[in-house]
Amino acid sequence: MQSLAFSGERLSAQQGVRLPARKPRAHNARTPVCPKAKANELEPRYNTGYVADDAKVYKHEDGYFVVKDTETKGINPFEKTKLAKDALASLKWSDDLANMSAAAKEDFTAMYEEDKSQVDTRLKFVGLFHRPKTTYGKFMMRLRMYNGIISAEQMRYLGELVESYGEDGCADITTRQNIQLRGIELPDVPGIFENLQRLGMTSTQSGMDNVRNVVGSPLAGIDPEEILDTRPYAKVINEFLTDEGRGHKEITNLPRKFNIAVIGTHDLYEHPHINDLAFVPAEKDGEVGFNVEVGGFFSAVKCEGAIPLGAWVSEEQLVPFCHAMLTAFRDFGARKNRQKTRVMYLIKELGVDAFRAELASRMEREGAGPLREEGASLVDPNWTRRGYFGAHKQVDGNNFVGLNVPVGRLQADDMLALAHLAETYGDGDIRMTVEQNVILSGVPDAKLADLLAQPLLTKFSPAPGKLEAHVVACTGSRFCGFAQIETKQSAKDMAAHLERTLDIPEVVRMHWTGCPNTCGQVQVADLGFLGTTAKGPDGPEPAVDVFMGGTIGHESELANCIRQKVPLRELAPYVEELLVEHFGAVRKEEVAAVASA
Repeated sequence: MQSLAFSGERLSAQQGVRLPARKPRAHNARTPVCPKAKANELEPRYNTGYVADDAKVYKHEDGYFVVKDTETKGINPFEKTKLAKDALASLKWSDDLANMSAAAKEDFTAMYEEDKSQVDTRLKFVGLFHRPKTTYGKFMMRLRMYNGIISAEQMRYLGELVESYGEDGCADITTRQNIQLRGIELPDVPGIFENLQRLGMTSTQSGMDNVRNVVGSPLAGIDPEEILDTRPYAKVINEFLTDEGRGHKEITNLPRKFNIAVIGTHDLYEHPHINDLAFVPAEKDGEVGFNVEVGGFFSAVKCEGAIPLGAWVSEEQLVPFCHAMLTAFRDFGARKNRQKTRVMYLIKELGVDAFRAELASRMEREGAGPLREEGASLVDPNWTRRGYFGAHKQVDGNNFVGLNVPVGRLQADDMLALAHLAETYGDGDIRMTVEQNVILSGVPDAKLADLLAQPLLTKFSPAPGKLEAHVVACTGSRFCGFAQIETKQSAKDMAAHLERTLDIPEVVRMHWTGCPNTCGQVQVADLGFLGTTAKGPDGPEPAVDVFMGGTIGHESELANCIRQKVPLRELAPYVEELLVEHFGAVRKEEVAAVASA
């Protein structure tokens, strides 16, 4: 595999971008919090072996957990697949993956037909996703990038990997500050996993019924106004979840996926309200720790925001609390109707007080208690959310530069260029956001102008339009068999059209998702578009259900569906009307007419 060289000639082949004068950031001056304990000294390894007597699972002799025979009636097909063979036991702790890779090299179809569930379901436990309807024989690999930060060296390797797959290779930034690689071939996977481990990365437990990427502040450690630096907390939680990459036997067989966020800013860049578990900075008896919010989730049939648990945990209790909540979910969570298996259903079944008492009991049992009542929140509810695009001062006097990555799609050249820019002009870090954008940090004043003139910034703008800056899109039908529509190009085309035709006085966040699973999170958008089909003159045609009214931050609300089955060919004029009526937009021809009158 040949690395893409960056010559001065290549980098200067296009004209750089000119930025308007920098505007001051919204001023919400606060003093950053300095936690009493050293977060980077917290212990990530945590295994107790405990399972409740009345749990729905039992501990297998090899250490992982299996649904009891008495609890198997009516379980969903995914549970049946997990029951037939434990995914990590076969793929992480044995030679099955190496054997599959070798067999795939000889004849992928023969290997696939021998055990489709191993390929289509269990491989997700090690971060490999096969979509036979859309990308037969090719895999998406989802990594774990805790707190959304990747080094230039790591990004360069991923770019070279994507490049090696030619037109099939590309990558996406996800809504969990993560990276997904496309075009991966199974025979290459053992070697890829070795390289990931060498570079401090993993894809272990990044899919199926596991805890997904741990979200933190994209400005962690560099924001002059942050509450606390989320990086060490996200790291220790991530290392606990995967048992430092080995695969955590006690929490790999959850009833459903689970999302965790650690909050570090008043801006709530981390979107705590849509996570199953969110740690919100709070003070208790003079000690800095976290209030706990639980139960936020999206699904095809229901979406709910997180609620306060009424509990506070210290820094040292972060991992034991995660373990208590995840093992309680493992023991008692529903495993029948797949659409009713998220942890919020268990919380409602038990009641908040009983659920909190169960977690407190588990922590006390292991000497990690007590679980105390919630403390005084350190998050300012009146804070004005700051933008991160463009250049802004860091706490150390250097600068960070926020770049808009349209719909989060990265080609190999983009990834290699980002790696080059990060180590040439910044501190070597590339920071991802839940809005699928990137931030380059640690840029000295002396290098800032040169960075802003680089060719990549004509594509990934530091000064995007009010609509283009806030477009989020899921994978769409190109790579996902669930999607009813192509999302990413549709989203870019719609934003570009609206920027050309309307003057828009305020930021409008538009999210696109291809199916009801809502990976594109339309429910948090100002305007959301959920893929479906409608009856057209020549048969079924691509369409969307339109959502409006979602908000993020301190007064977060989920959007409502305001119109169903709008054909894509009719969508642009309808969205123009919505923006004019509800968001103060003015048609540019009207502005021009007034100006010329």
